[in-house]
Amino acid sequence: MMSSDSSKGFDENFVVTWGGYHVVNLNGGSEVKLSMDQSSGAGFSSRYSYDSGFFHMKIKLPNKNSAGIVTAYYLSSTGNNHDEVDFEFLGNKEGKPITLQTNIYMNGQGGREQRLDLWFDPTADFHDYKFLWNPYHLVFWVDETPIRVLKNLTRQGAEFPSQPMKIVASLWNGDSWATDGGLTKIDWSQAPFTAQFQGFDVAGCVASTGNSCASPSHWWNGAQYQALKPNQSAAYENVKKNYITYDYCADRARYPTQPPECVLGE
Repeated sequence: MMSSDSSKGFDENFVVTWGGYHVVNLNGGSEVKLSMDQSSGAGFSSRYSYDSGFFHMKIKLPNKNSAGIVTAYYLSSTGNNHDEVDFEFLGNKEGKPITLQTNIYMNGQGGREQRLDLWFDPTADFHDYKFLWNPYHLVFWVDETPIRVLKNLTRQGAEFPSQPMKIVASLWNGDSWATDGGLTKIDWSQAPFTAQFQGFDVAGCVASTGNSCASPSHWWNGAQYQALKPNQSAAYENVKKNYITYDYCADRARYPTQPPECVLGE
């Protein structure tokens, strides 16, 4: 998959949005470290909103006893009826696996969680987490492996993210729910907790610039990005078979009537 100019520094495309004293620029802006203690976490977002694109962030997660800590990387619009697509890394006790939860909000409605166990230790090194969002589908990637696909089936009655969204990352206190359903709390003796981010280049169509963000002139909208290739489909099926631990589409107690995208084929 193509990428854009990895030499871009943080300040060119991003801005700190909260917890400024807990944000450190490293290596000339090519890396940012967020930290969290009892006083605050931290977060940043892109300067612009986008209507389509290939978005990625290289992330190295907190490596201590991180139970209750949430490291998030997501796209989000604003307002009560917002669209949002999430990577949320749910911390755990040291030695226990960190859960990757993905979620999708459309028109203000979420509840589309999937959870999976990663096939590597995300605290040991940087890995590349990506969104491919174009008029055909939304694909979540971990490195070169697709882990979730939402097809654009609006013509068949399903919803699909359509609002301009910013790129957001944060490190925050989620111990009311993130680990063991909220039973395992943050061990503040391990603070500060830190997460590191790299890759501040953006290949995206900026909203409200007069450009057609659905145009095939944007490479991420081109024919080779309109569906998964056979080897990518095989990798995706392997993830669904071997690594997914929860899928809202299969939770019939929660959704006796399946959401449209589940019936039509997320």
